[in-house]
Amino acid sequence: MALEHAILVSLLEKPGSGYELARRFDRSIGYFWTATHQQIYRVLKRMEGDGWLDVLDVPQQARPDKKVYSVADAGRIALSAWLHEPIQPDSVRHELAVKIRGAAFDDPVTLIREVERHRQAHRDRLTHYLAGELRDFTGPEAPAPRDAGQELQHVVLRGGIAYERMQLAWLEDVLATLHRLAAS
Repeated sequence: MALEHAILVSLLEKPGSGYELARRFDRSIGYFWTATHQQIYRVLKRMEGDGWLDVLDVPQQARPDKKVYSVADAGRIALSAWLHEPIQPDSVRHELAVKIRGAAFDDPVTLIREVERHRQAHRDRLTHYLAGELRDFTGPEAPAPRDAGQELQHVVLRGGIAYERMQLAWLEDVLATLHRLAAS
């Protein structure tokens, strides 16, 4: 997947400025596809030049005018073509797993703090995901009935929740192993 496809999906969900899009990446889609703000702005400019985006200049008081991007017909066609292409299953590239294996050639106990740090990061992300699910999909304020876009957003979020829970279970196993090795 190219960043262009993630931007198209986000702008189809809701048009917005480059700043608003970058914030959305920071809050949601960025958990699955990361990009810096500079990359987003650079790709937006290229997509605009390719005719994939429509741009509306919005005047603002006491601030520079902002550009609000939406997906043009050519962008919808490009996204549709990409959606119909097969993709390879993701392969895991996990630096912590390599460190854990490498610890057999050093002192495995030295990894405990690092694994605990990873565990906390995954706990924080799971908490964030669960709060978003409650707010947007399962809580009393969640909109009902949901449309196809909301249903698909929710199934992706549920995948993120499942992934974080799996990571936490694995990290607990790693910590138990490291503590057992420290005791021996």
